[in-house]
Amino acid sequence: MGAQEQEVEDAQGVPDTAARLRAISDELAERFYERADVVRTLVITLLAGQHSLVLGPPGTAKSELARELTGRIEGASYWEILLSKFTAPTRMFGPIDVAALARGEYRQVYDGRATTAHVAFIDEIFKCSTAALNETLGFLNERIYHPENGGEPIRCPLIGAITASNELPGEEDAAAVYDRLLVRLEVGYLEDPSNFAALVRSAVSRPEPPTRTTVELTALRHAVTEAVPAVDVPDLIVDAVCTLRAALRRKELVASDRRWRQAVGLLQASAYLDGRPAVAETDLSVLTHVLWDSPADRPTVEREVLHLVNPDAKEALDLADTIDELEAQLDAMAGQSREALSEWVIKKAHNKLALAGKRLEKLREEAAGAGRSTVAIDRVTGRQRAVRARVLTEALGVDASTVQAQL
Repeated sequence: MGAQEQEVEDAQGVPDTAARLRAISDELAERFYERADVVRTLVITLLAGQHSLVLGPPGTAKSELARELTGRIEGASYWEILLSKFTAPTRMFGPIDVAALARGEYRQVYDGRATTAHVAFIDEIFKCSTAALNETLGFLNERIYHPENGGEPIRCPLIGAITASNELPGEEDAAAVYDRLLVRLEVGYLEDPSNFAALVRSAVSRPEPPTRTTVELTALRHAVTEAVPAVDVPDLIVDAVCTLRAALRRKELVASDRRWRQAVGLLQASAYLDGRPAVAETDLSVLTHVLWDSPADRPTVEREVLHLVNPDAKEALDLADTIDELEAQLDAMAGQSREALSEWVIKKAHNKLALAGKRLEKLREEAAGAGRSTVAIDRVTGRQRAVRARVLTEALGVDASTVQAQL
C-alpha cells in the first residue's frame, strides 16, 4: 500500500473509530440508567490513555459497567482482579512456573495477567497490599513490571485501567495509587423512581438482545497514539485552563502540575470523540472529574468549570440548588400524612419544579442554538425529573411504573 493510500485509509478510519465509540457510549447509557456522563467520561479516559476511578457504594453496577465497556474492544487482552490486603504481586503480574522451578529454572507465567493486558479492571483498588504497591504504581504510571527474579523490566501493553472502590483511601500508601488515577467519577443508587421501576422490570422480563457495537483494538490504539494527540489545542483553551487554575487556587483547591498536564489529553480525547479537529470550551466540562481530591470539593470544582464553559451554567446550577432544597424538604416530611404531603406539593413543590423544568428546557434550547455544551443543563434536568418523580410517587402516591409518562 502506498503512502497516499495509507493516508486515505487513516482519514476514513479515524472518524469511523470515533463514531463507533459514540455508538458504544449511547448503547451503554441506554442500558445503565443515569450513567450517561459516567460512560462518556470513561470512554474519553481510555482515548487519552489514562486511568479512572469509579467511586460508589456496593450494588451500583460499577463492575458490570466496566466489564461491558472493556468487552467492546475486539482483539484486546482483558485482565480483571479483586484486590485485598493479601494479594501478592505474583497473582497480579504472573505466578511462578512450578514445572520450570522443578527443573531449577525460576520463571513466571505472564499469560492472562496484568503484564499482557491492553485494558484492565481493578476492583477495590485501595485494598492493594503493601507488597504489591510499588509494582501496581509502576504498572499504572510507566506500564512496566519488574520480574521477581530481578530481570529486565517488562513493558506492558496497557492502554488504560478502570478501577473501582466503595470508599476513598484511608492509608498513605493507598493515597499514592489514588493520586495516579486521573479521572474520578462518583456513582450512587438510582434517583428517579421511574428508572428504578424499569430496573425492576428488567429483572423479570426477557428483552431483545441489545445492539452491541464494538471497536477493533488496532483502531483504538491508533486513536490513542496518533489521532487524539493530533487534536489542536487553541490558545483560547490554554487561557481558559489558566483562568480555571487561578479560580480554583483562590478557593484553596490545588491540583498538581502533572494532573493539569495530563488533563490536556482528556480535552483532546473529548474533541476527538465528538469528531472535532480542535478542543473547544465545551470539552472543559470533563475537568469536573479531574480537579478534586475529596468528594466534598467536587461541587465547587463543577461550578468553577461550568461557569467557564457555559454562561447558562450558573442559572442551571442555581436551579439545581432549588431542586435539592425541595428534595431535602420531602425527606424531612417522611412519615407525615398524605394530606400534609399533598398540601406541600400544591403550595410549594409543584410550581417550583414545573417552573424549573420549563426554564431548564429554555436554557437548553438557547445553549444548543449557540453551539454550547448542554451537559450541565441535562444533568440538572435529570435531577429535576428525578425529584419530581419522587414527589409524584412518595407524596401523591402515583404508581412508579406510570411516572415516566407523566414527566
